[in-house]
Amino acid sequence: MNIYLEIEKLLAFAENTNLIEKEDITYSRNKLLSVFGLNDCEEVTETFEIEKPYEILERMCDWAAEKGLIENTFDERDLFDTKIMGELTPRPSEVIKKFTEDYKVSPVTATNNYYTFSQNTNYIRTDRIAKNMHWFADTEYGDIEITVNLSKPEKDPRDIAKAKLAPQSSYPKCLLCKENEGYAGRMNHPARQNHRIIPVTLTNEPWFLQYSPYVYYNEHCILFSGVHRPMKIDRGSFERVLEFVDIFPHYFVGSNADLPIVGGSILSHDHFQGGHHDFPMAMAKAEETFTIKGFEDVVVEKVKWPMSVIRLRGNSKEKLVDLSDKILTAWRGYSDMKCEISAFTGETPHNTITPIARKRNNDYEIDLVLRNNRTSEEYPLGIFHPHQELHHIKKENIGLIEVMGLAVLPGRLKEEMKILADLMVKENAIELIRNNEKVEKHADWCEEILKKYEDITSENIENIIKVEIGVAFSKVLENAGVYKQDEEGKAGYRRFIESLNQ
Repeated sequence: MNIYLEIEKLLAFAENTNLIEKEDITYSRNKLLSVFGLNDCEEVTETFEIEKPYEILERMCDWAAEKGLIENTFDERDLFDTKIMGELTPRPSEVIKKFTEDYKVSPVTATNNYYTFSQNTNYIRTDRIAKNMHWFADTEYGDIEITVNLSKPEKDPRDIAKAKLAPQSSYPKCLLCKENEGYAGRMNHPARQNHRIIPVTLTNEPWFLQYSPYVYYNEHCILFSGVHRPMKIDRGSFERVLEFVDIFPHYFVGSNADLPIVGGSILSHDHFQGGHHDFPMAMAKAEETFTIKGFEDVVVEKVKWPMSVIRLRGNSKEKLVDLSDKILTAWRGYSDMKCEISAFTGETPHNTITPIARKRNNDYEIDLVLRNNRTSEEYPLGIFHPHQELHHIKKENIGLIEVMGLAVLPGRLKEEMKILADLMVKENAIELIRNNEKVEKHADWCEEILKKYEDITSENIENIIKVEIGVAFSKVLENAGVYKQDEEGKAGYRRFIESLNQ
């Protein structure tokens, strides 16, 4: 491999995508030579096509591993290729200046260009995201969106060992802190030299916008506080999400709940997630409409959705904030044991809300998803959590993205779906499945599928499995819903709404 050719290819890509200017070529070449420990430079005369950065970086990492600059492991390659791209990524001030200029044209122009920039710097790893499986499954709640996460391979044991031996550091405090911008990383913390963030002021506080390196949907962004503080859903949360959709009216924004089990993966840093995507829940219709005293000009709807959603809509931000705060305050202390809802165990709180905001023309819309994280002897992982019989599909917490109808399922399912597709068309299918350690956990589910469909063939089985995974995930969401889809659940939902008028 000619490393000098690869350097010229990467420089050509960077110039072609405006990461660097023509005048930066010599300077940038020298920076890259230094990364590779090269003291001279061979002239490259051959012509070449512009390639994607990850293709070039893959070969550069191969060369570095061959020369002993890095060990050929996933984490070491990530640290190294990020270091390379960091040499070609503009300074934060330049990125912010460009975003500000683009925003004057339109918010859409600003986010479009920033999203493209984040892909060009290889911060958003498009090659890995492309490996994810994705489909829609028709259910009684509409099309549920499914993705099988294949972006992140399993950890290399060598990386695990090095991470254990790596010196412990509290800098940056977490993966969301603003101090990650430009950070070189270490074996137990990802490199971020190619990471750039956009300042946003919300409720007179410094917040920052970035994209997720492993986007699960279009323009999957993260909005995080400039202060490292725990997640908390309160009045300020509602004010911030509505301010945000004023600034970026083409984006939705929402927050994970602020309690374990029903919350997200990072509860230690106050943040929201957003993006330019229409989730199944956002398209779900109203089942019932209510009126709340003092808020007669706000539309209050029960959404036809497996989880318990109160949708508020109106043209007054202040009214929506006031009503959202009223609902949150009431829900924090609300119990209804007919529906297994208890607000406290001793001093430990159980009730919280997952809020999601968007704009529809001139109206603001907030979905308030009622959550409860209580556990029991029967359901030690959570009463309102995926139940045991569905763990073969989904066992992890149901966070914001899944609440909205996008299932993020484990990568193991890709292989398991293929095995099941092969076995389920055989005469003794269930016996074969029960005797296969990789898929035996799916046996009872597969038995139900075989009863449900009269005509299962090798041509349609793959699609049937995809549909039934969607149906199973809708049941996962029903498990996570505090009010069930039966008459008792619907009556319980109405009791809570009526309590707001007392």
